[in-house]
Amino acid sequence: MAMEQAAGRTPEREAFYDQIGAHNMAPLWERLHGLVTAQPTTPCQPAIWHYREVRPYLMQSGGLITAQEATRRVLILENPGLKGQTSITHSLFAGLQLILPGEVAPAHRHTQSALRFIIEGSGAYTAVDGERTTMLPGDFVITPSWTWHDHGNETQEPMVWLDGLDIPIVRLLDASFAEPGEADMQTVTRPEGDNAARFANNLLPVDWKPQVKTSPVFNYPYARSRESLDTLARNEDLDACHAHKLRYVNPASGDFAMPTIGTFIQLLPKGYTTRPYRSTDSTVFVVVEGEGESRVGDQVFRWQPHDVFVVPSWVPVSHHAEREAVLFSYSDRPVQEKLGLWREQRGNA
Repeated sequence: MAMEQAAGRTPEREAFYDQIGAHNMAPLWERLHGLVTAQPTTPCQPAIWHYREVRPYLMQSGGLITAQEATRRVLILENPGLKGQTSITHSLFAGLQLILPGEVAPAHRHTQSALRFIIEGSGAYTAVDGERTTMLPGDFVITPSWTWHDHGNETQEPMVWLDGLDIPIVRLLDASFAEPGEADMQTVTRPEGDNAARFANNLLPVDWKPQVKTSPVFNYPYARSRESLDTLARNEDLDACHAHKLRYVNPASGDFAMPTIGTFIQLLPKGYTTRPYRSTDSTVFVVVEGEGESRVGDQVFRWQPHDVFVVPSWVPVSHHAEREAVLFSYSDRPVQEKLGLWREQRGNA
């Protein structure tokens, strides 16, 4: 059914289509072949943003508008196949956010879930529902849906991180709400480290019951993630398609750390080339360490630390590390898995 060609057009049919069009109707048989496809199709294109090229624009934006005036000083990474749609894939947003020394990005909350992956700088903070966490390069920080959050930089250096949000998913469902805070900085009600003590050490408060599906841990430090990858590299055989790859989890459930966004980190040994791999979740990659290249479809992207690239749905990808490399990535895999839609093809894509 999905592979059938559209029915032929005749003057009588054209006239009929015009008549029903006036009543806000259309013939499914004219559109079915484009809706129910034999395999995934997407206007999303493979693309890469080299940090050495985009960083000057990001810094220039710091002289054009303040973090307070902008609410969030972010340069959108917009997929070239999705111009004007404010998204890097059909389902996900990506942007680079800059906080200069002494600045505060004012408190607000929204139904969209957000991740922060720290690119440059050390020691700025993000506050989530009354607790601050200090951000270091490679840290993965979560802002759960409808939680108060603000960011501040009390250091002497600019801070840059990648924002990843499920804005397109929330927009699809017409479920967006947002609210500004009463003050730029929310009141801190818990000491830094309180969240980690309760939830991040393979322990949970004895009577704690999760109220949401997002992980109660909101900072996954890179130092601990890197240690886990190093241990795998010493003790585990390489996966042909992923080398050494881990996913961030919600310790309360074992599920993904975020209900709409899956997050992953992988280690590629020096000289290693993965076999081609494809899956239905479009994926955004951030280079944390190392240098190498990725073949995405028929394109080859050379990368180094802080570069960002995107692999569209069902487009094969393989990675080659010229020296030991670490890649962080995120996708809409949790949504696809819960809907029974996610598929992968290993090695022979």
